[in-house]
Amino acid sequence: MQIAPQHARLMRLATTAALVAALTLAVAKAVAWWLSGSVSLLAGLTDSLLDGAASLLNLMAVRYSLRPADDDHRYGHGKAEALAGLGQALFIGASAVLVGSQGIARLLHPEPLSAPSLGVAVMVLSLLVTFALLLFQGYVVRQTGSTAIRADSLHYRSDLLLNASIIIALLLASYGWAQLDAIFGLGIALYIFWSAISIAREAATVLMDQELDPQISAQMQALACAVPGVLGTHDLRTRLSGSHWFVQLHVELPNDLSLLQAHNLCEQVEQAIREQYPRAEVLVHADPVSVVPAHS
Repeated sequence: MQIAPQHARLMRLATTAALVAALTLAVAKAVAWWLSGSVSLLAGLTDSLLDGAASLLNLMAVRYSLRPADDDHRYGHGKAEALAGLGQALFIGASAVLVGSQGIARLLHPEPLSAPSLGVAVMVLSLLVTFALLLFQGYVVRQTGSTAIRADSLHYRSDLLLNASIIIALLLASYGWAQLDAIFGLGIALYIFWSAISIAREAATVLMDQELDPQISAQMQALACAVPGVLGTHDLRTRLSGSHWFVQLHVELPNDLSLLQAHNLCEQVEQAIREQYPRAEVLVHADPVSVVPAHS
């Protein structure tokens, strides 16, 4: 099953936009941090640099995941997206440690801030760029269901809070509460670390072949049973790989059907599920109702 060309284009565009946004904001924050010396701005700079590294990893992984299935990867390359999510979690976790260490150092050795207004201006720009990126990423996730874009979007959502917190810290520091800059930096570090854990957990569910939502599975069974001639279903199994869903199930059919009739009913079941869930690749096995165990 190959992803639709328009979805592939959206995924490539989203990863490129994330990389460009991260690098642009990193340059702006670097200038503002150099002039102000703010730990909060350093937190934002570190986060943007690691965002850029994570987005580059994401860009490469998404392009690899979009390759069609081949002889060595019969189920496609979609799990490259989950591997990229784990890589993102490592990058983001490292940024949390770096920001936290800087915050502790500044608490122990406080320094006055310079040019806080420049820092505020840069962070307002960061908020606007990040918000625009999130809107686009949200659209892409709704259209494609991409695991990698969803993970990227999750950590950029945390950036919104980070950028807003930095603005507050800079404003308070400009009124003489310099220690709050370091305290905010520590709080931001903890939030970034929690985001890393969330991304890693979501990637792990894909790599461990966790089932889709039980409500989706129940709906798939209902769709199969709604096909005229299908007497029941059992052994429904699902898993996620990138933007693809892989679905396997057994359908229970009357004993007296010909092989051709049974095949046609299986095709109808596959079509019914795929019409409702276009990202699903469905494999149906036909069972005569007389051989189905009672507990199924």
